[in-house]
Amino acid sequence: MSPILEINNLYKSYGSTEILKDVNISIEQGDFLVLVGPSGCGKSTLLNCIAGLEPITGGDLHIDGRNMTNVSPKDRDIAMVFQSYALYPTMTVAKNITFGMKVRGVDQATQDEKLAYVAQQLQIEPLLKRKPGQLSGGQRQRVAMGRALVRDPKLFLFDEPLSNLDAKLRVEMRTELKALHQRLGASMVYVTHDQIEAMTLATKIVVMKGGVIQQMGTPAEIYNRPANLFVADFMGSPAMNLIPAKTRAKGGEVHIEITRQNGEPIILTDANNRDLPQDVIIGVRPEHIADASPQNGEMQAADCLIEIVEPAGADTYAVMQLGGKHVTARLSSETTATAGVAQKLTFDLGKVSYFSPETGLRLN
Repeated sequence: MSPILEINNLYKSYGSTEILKDVNISIEQGDFLVLVGPSGCGKSTLLNCIAGLEPITGGDLHIDGRNMTNVSPKDRDIAMVFQSYALYPTMTVAKNITFGMKVRGVDQATQDEKLAYVAQQLQIEPLLKRKPGQLSGGQRQRVAMGRALVRDPKLFLFDEPLSNLDAKLRVEMRTELKALHQRLGASMVYVTHDQIEAMTLATKIVVMKGGVIQQMGTPAEIYNRPANLFVADFMGSPAMNLIPAKTRAKGGEVHIEITRQNGEPIILTDANNRDLPQDVIIGVRPEHIADASPQNGEMQAADCLIEIVEPAGADTYAVMQLGGKHVTARLSSETTATAGVAQKLTFDLGKVSYFSPETGLRLN
């Protein structure tokens, strides 16, 4: 079976300015692909290229095995949901949803049937006679999604659809979107700059920076094995701790030396990664630094001077200085960590990432 979306060596330039550089993506039917990255990284431009709203400068693009590189947007069998909703203010919700079908000459019985199905899926049946001005932001977003869903397209494209909603509603709509994807088994491409949104929704994530794909993988791959320092820093909240360290080989294992503000350096030993250069950046997620407990081979304890303690409900964040950087540990709410006091913490060396300070690339 051919991929539902396949992009090969795609380039996009405006004049001499390259916006997208050698983009290669392939997703299967039913995938939920999230394009994530900071503002200006090219993710919305890429979405517009997939939609056909922007011509591409080089490469090609296939949807369900058909070359769509020079095909107009209306013939690509896609449906797009925009950040701004783009609803017709003078039409009722029902007319907004069925308008596209009416234009394409779909018979009234089919229109009514699809409208009823979509209204039920999105729980907007009571709103069908209202106009967009009488709806909340979340309701308008549902209507915009309904208009896309009645198309039953090969590919749904979402451009930051939740960014106009308040924080609580965003979380609710995120859950609804995920449930909708699971019910429909539809193929979706979704743009966001919110990495939590990316992690929770995606079956596959593409992390972009400066028009270049930094990494493509499942949420677990991106989170646990970031390909470079940018991905490590961008994905995860709080971000991965990135600590400069020195290594030296000693009797079949590597000693990792991390400087401390006061006192001797912390020495951690790693028997699994023996080919590390002398200078590394060690990446460790806050949840992989814990209160000292019975240790197994990969958990190693060190005394750390806690500078700041931030209770956050189920978690408590403790901040210290290691390797000249602020390092955050995600401890349980029962922790005894106290600001200004040294605390024995364990580091899970089975979960750490190593990066080259020169190239920023992953070493293990």
